[in-house]
Amino acid sequence: MGSKMAMIAAWSYGLAGVLAAFLMLYLASGWRAGGRSRAMFLAVALSALWGMLALAFALTQQGLFLVGSLLTDTLRFGGWYFFLLVLIKPEAAEVDSWSRRFGWLGGIALLLTVAGFGSQMLALFGVDSPMPAQRTALLVSLAMSVFGLVLIEQLFRKVSPDFRWSIKPLCLGLGGAFLFDLYLYSDALLFNRVDVDAFSVRGFAHALGLPLIALSAIRSHDWKRRLVMSQRAALQSVTLLIVGVYLLFMASAGYYVRFFGGEWGRAVQMALLFAALLVLVALTFSGSMRARLRVQVGKHFFSYRYDYREEWLRFTQTLSSQGGFSAMGQHVVRGLADMVESPGGGLWLKDPSGRFFAQAACWNMPVSAATEDEGSALCQFLLNSGWVINLEEYRSLPRRYDGLDLPAWLVEVPNAWLVVPLNTGSELIAFVVLATARTRVDVNWEVNDLLKTAARQAGAFLGQMQASEALLEVRKFDSFNRMSAFVVHDLKNIVAQLSLMLKNAERHRDNPEFQKDMLMTVEHSVERMRQLMMQLREGATPLDGPRGIDLADVLRRIQTAKSGQGRSVDVKIEERLVARGHEERIERVIGHLVQNALDATNANGRVWMRLARQGTQALVEVGDTGHGMSPEFIRERLFKPFQTTKPTGMGIGAYESFQYVHELGGKLSVDSAVDVGTQVSLLLPLFDSGTGLQSDASAKETE
Repeated sequence: MGSKMAMIAAWSYGLAGVLAAFLMLYLASGWRAGGRSRAMFLAVALSALWGMLALAFALTQQGLFLVGSLLTDTLRFGGWYFFLLVLIKPEAAEVDSWSRRFGWLGGIALLLTVAGFGSQMLALFGVDSPMPAQRTALLVSLAMSVFGLVLIEQLFRKVSPDFRWSIKPLCLGLGGAFLFDLYLYSDALLFNRVDVDAFSVRGFAHALGLPLIALSAIRSHDWKRRLVMSQRAALQSVTLLIVGVYLLFMASAGYYVRFFGGEWGRAVQMALLFAALLVLVALTFSGSMRARLRVQVGKHFFSYRYDYREEWLRFTQTLSSQGGFSAMGQHVVRGLADMVESPGGGLWLKDPSGRFFAQAACWNMPVSAATEDEGSALCQFLLNSGWVINLEEYRSLPRRYDGLDLPAWLVEVPNAWLVVPLNTGSELIAFVVLATARTRVDVNWEVNDLLKTAARQAGAFLGQMQASEALLEVRKFDSFNRMSAFVVHDLKNIVAQLSLMLKNAERHRDNPEFQKDMLMTVEHSVERMRQLMMQLREGATPLDGPRGIDLADVLRRIQTAKSGQGRSVDVKIEERLVARGHEERIERVIGHLVQNALDATNANGRVWMRLARQGTQALVEVGDTGHGMSPEFIRERLFKPFQTTKPTGMGIGAYESFQYVHELGGKLSVDSAVDVGTQVSLLLPLFDSGTGLQSDASAKETE
C-alpha cells in the first residue's frame, strides 16, 4: 500500500473508530436500559476496536495490527448479527435458550461468525485445504455480508408500522455498510485480488452509517416495540437467502472450473456464470416455483397457512376490477384460483331462466358448451352441503361425498381439481371449476373454509351485478314502454282525425274543396305516422336539435285544423314571436291543449288561443269555458302519466307536454275552476338568433 493510500486508509478507519467510540460512550449511559442496548453496545465497541486497529496498521504497517483488525472485523460482524437477532426476536423469549430464542437464523449467524474467524486464522497460517486460504476467507466474508442484508431486510419487514420510523435509520446505516462489503468481497473473488482503493475507503463507508445508527438509538431508547410477522416478509426473506446461497455456490463452482479447467477455464467459467444467472431469472419468474416456495413457507413457519388480511385485500381488489359484468366472472375465477395456486378455471352461471347452468367465463381453461340442469345431482349436492368438491379425493374416496354422481362433461374437463359453489342466501347462483394447482396443495379444513367464505362474497358480487343488469334492462323496457305510450296517444289522435274525416266524407264527397282538404289530411297523417315509427325505432329524443319556430304560424295551423273538424277556436296574436324547440312537438303540445279544451267545452262554449311576450319568453295561452278541473286533480293527477277524466283517454298527453316543455327550459301552468273553465299558460324560451328568422317574422307581421 502506497503512502498516499495509507494516509487515506488512516483517516478512513480512524474516523470510523472515533465515531464508534463516541456512540459507545453514549450507549454506556443506558447500559441498564435493557438487553437490546447492551447488545448494541457490544457491536459498537467491536466496531470501535476494529477501526482503531485498522488505523494503527495504516500508520505503522505492522502485521500484528493487520491480524488484529481482520479478526476483530469478523467479531464485529458477529456483534451486529447478535444485535439484529435481539431486535427481531420477541422479549418473551429472553429467558429461553439460544436455539429456542434465535432458531435457524441464530444458528446461521453463529456458524458464519465461527467460519469467518476460522478462515482468517487459516489464511494467517497459510493453510490451503481444501481451497486457497485467502480465497476461503473472501468467500466467507462475502457470505457474512449477504447474511447481514438478510437480517436487515427481515427486521424491516417484520417490524410494526408504528416502530418503522425509529428503525429505518438503523437499516439504512447498517445496510449501506453491508452493501459496500458485498461489493468489496465480490470484486475480490471475481478478480482474485483485493481492490486497494475500495479497501482504503471502507472505513468511510462504515463511518457514514454510524450517525444513522445513532439516530435510531436516540429515537428508540431501549428498543422496545412489537414485531408483526407476515408471510410475505418470511417469503421474501427466504427467497433472498436462497438467492444468496445460490450465488455463493455458483461463484465457488465457477472458481473451481477456472482453477481446474486449464486454458479453457475462463471461457467455461463465463459460460457457467451466464447459465447460472439465466436459470436464476427463469426461476424468479416461474409461477410454479413461487407457488412451491409459498406453500413450504406457510407450512413450516406459520401455524396458519394464509395471511388472511392480504388474501382478503387481494381478493376484494380482484373482484372490484373494472370491466363490467362480462369480465366479472373471470375476476371471480382468478380470485379463487390465486388462493390455491391454481393456474386456471371456469365459471358456470345460472341461466336467467333458472333452469340450467352454463359456462359464463373462463381463465386459462378451454371454452365449454356443457350445461348442467338445476335439479341435477351435482347442483343439489352443492346447494345442500355447501362443500368444496375435491375431484382427486372423490376419485379415491367417493363414499365421502355421499353417493355424488359427477356429470360426464365435468369428468372430461382437463385437469379439473376443485368445484367451488357460489351461493346467495339459500340459492346456488353459480359454481367454479378450478384446474390442478401448480404445486402440491393439501386441501385441508383451512383451504376449504377460505374458499367457501370467498365464494360467498363472490356470489354476493355476482348477485348484485345480475340485479343491476336486470334493473338496467327493466329501465330500458320502461323507457320503451313510456315512449310507446306517447306514440299510441298520438296514433289515437290521428285515428280520431281520420275517423271524423270519413264521417264527413259521405256528405261532402262531391265537394272539391273537401276532397282537397281530405288529401292534405291523409298526407299529413301518413307523414305523422312515419315520424312516429321513426321515433319508436330511434328513441324519444328528436334527431335534430332545437330551432326557431314561428308560433303565430303554429297557432294558425291548429286553428285551421280544428275548424276543418267543425270546431271554432279564437286566436289572438299580440306579437309574432319565434320560440326555440322542435316544430312538430311544439305543434303537438299546443294542439293537445286545444283538443283538451274542445273536449271539455260544449258547442256553445268558447275556446281561444293567445300569443304574447312575457319578459324573455313567449306566452301561449289556451283557455276554455268548459267544465274545468278541481284543485286536487290539478295538484295530484293532472301531470301524472295514465291519469285522465276522459272515458276513452289514456292520460299521457298532459304528462308528455309537461315533460317536453320543461326539457326546453319552459314552464306550463294551469288555472282552472269547476264549471267555470280552464286556462293553460305555456311559457317557451325565445329563439335568440340575432337576425334572420326573427326579422322575417316581424316583416311578415308588418305586411
